[in-house]
Amino acid sequence: MTTLGIVGAGHIGSTVARLAVDAGVDVVLANSRGPETLADLVADLGPRARAGTATDAASAGDLVVLTVPLKALGDLPADAFDGQVVLDTGNYYPQRDGRIPDLDDGSSTASELTARTLPGARVVKVFNNIFFEHLGALARPEAPAGSDERSVLAIAGDDTAAKQAATELLDTIGYDVVDAGPLAEGWRFQPDTPAYGLPYDGSSDGTWSGATAKRVGAQELRDALTAATRG
Repeated sequence: MTTLGIVGAGHIGSTVARLAVDAGVDVVLANSRGPETLADLVADLGPRARAGTATDAASAGDLVVLTVPLKALGDLPADAFDGQVVLDTGNYYPQRDGRIPDLDDGSSTASELTARTLPGARVVKVFNNIFFEHLGALARPEAPAGSDERSVLAIAGDDTAAKQAATELLDTIGYDVVDAGPLAEGWRFQPDTPAYGLPYDGSSDGTWSGATAKRVGAQELRDALTAATRG
């Protein structure tokens, strides 16, 4: 791939952007406040990065990372995502997003909601269960896939080709993949599950930082996904 669109330039979005440009991938970043507010981040990322609107980022990328609150999904230019592989980092936080009945009763998942909001997109859930500093610290792009140096991230999706594209991006930035199944299984690595955050944290006191990042292998993550229960 040559270009990654990133809609949402917060902690996860900017970390993925850094990993991408370091791996030789061009990025187009967008946020809700306008391209001019991303000038400092783009300058820091260097010549492989530029800022644009959400439509620019969604249409320019070979893949698009979507990292916005669920409550902001309705503000997106949905048509711009048609046909795109969308890597959805979203989680449901009622205190931020308000109550969403389909998510409260377990009849749907956060990424299924994203897929309904962007019906032309091919949605893959990823990057939602790791602290942004751990994400940056654990990337091993120089290590071969399957090596003991690499950590794994979970993905879920309904489109096989889209999941393969996500896997290839993750390999490029230095991660291996555990496939958790279709989007309906994305709850297995949402907040308050064993796979959410904790596997990647090696601190003794819960003080997360890049310095506390702990490698997570495939079997450890599979065990955490299997141990998940729905409340």
